[in-house]
Amino acid sequence: MPASPQSGSLQVNGQQIAYILRGDGPPLLLLHGFPQTKEMWEDTAPALARRFTVVTADLRGYGASSKPEGVEAMSFRNMAADQLALMQTLGFPRFHLAGHDRGGRTAHRLALDAPEAVATLTVMDIIPTHLLLDQLTHQVARAYYHWFFLAQPAPLPERMIGTDPQAYFESCLLGWGGASLSDFPPAALAAYRRAWDDPACVHAMCNDYRAAIDVDFHDDARDLGRKVHCPALVLYGADGAMAKAYDVAATWAPRLQDMTAQGVPGGHFFIDSSASETAAALLEFLTPLPPL
Repeated sequence: MPASPQSGSLQVNGQQIAYILRGDGPPLLLLHGFPQTKEMWEDTAPALARRFTVVTADLRGYGASSKPEGVEAMSFRNMAADQLALMQTLGFPRFHLAGHDRGGRTAHRLALDAPEAVATLTVMDIIPTHLLLDQLTHQVARAYYHWFFLAQPAPLPERMIGTDPQAYFESCLLGWGGASLSDFPPAALAAYRRAWDDPACVHAMCNDYRAAIDVDFHDDARDLGRKVHCPALVLYGADGAMAKAYDVAATWAPRLQDMTAQGVPGGHFFIDSSASETAAALLEFLTPLPPL
């Protein structure tokens, strides 16, 4: 039987990173996206923990992790360094890696910056950051307006969101593919709501999007010719905004040497609404691979 979940928090890379560890087997790190927390994996992780040691962690600026000040502090490179240090401190120098939304962008950056640590990479419902910003379409700008709203100089978006953060972030959950609040497990939604009520978390999330334009875009521009060489899986919501706007697999093909792609029922938040299908897709991808 897999070990019971263990919640913890470690000081790594100058940040306090909160995590949950469960299961037994090869290590697998799962990273959440905006505007969520590590609890988004609570309906997916148990099935994975039957075969893997699963670590779910809050990105810096999110959930119960520390909230650093400054735009550059919220870059994907800095987020990735946190998660690499977390896994190394937990005793996992090499691990499988999967991320959704901002977590997927963090995972891609980690695989570029520390390829020796990443056995496999899974990115979920994203297209590459540089491509999205460099070739922005009207359709995507309308669907993903929050990239540009949250990136406005402080404190404009923070003040506007602060008038009713629950309503604003609910609107984010209900977009990008037709989700309803009933799609989100009550315990996970409660964790998200606690984070949304924290002004420091709201500010950090805004800085995440400011960093995407001011820092991450330029980091990715310098790496346009590089590929991730480990086995990679691209999962996307079959009914989501990205699948409607792009051939998601084609956007990743120049960047991933050994790629598999698959749609999952649902929109952007398919992990919440289709947890069993998400776990099955990950297990199908990971289980045949040789040991780390």
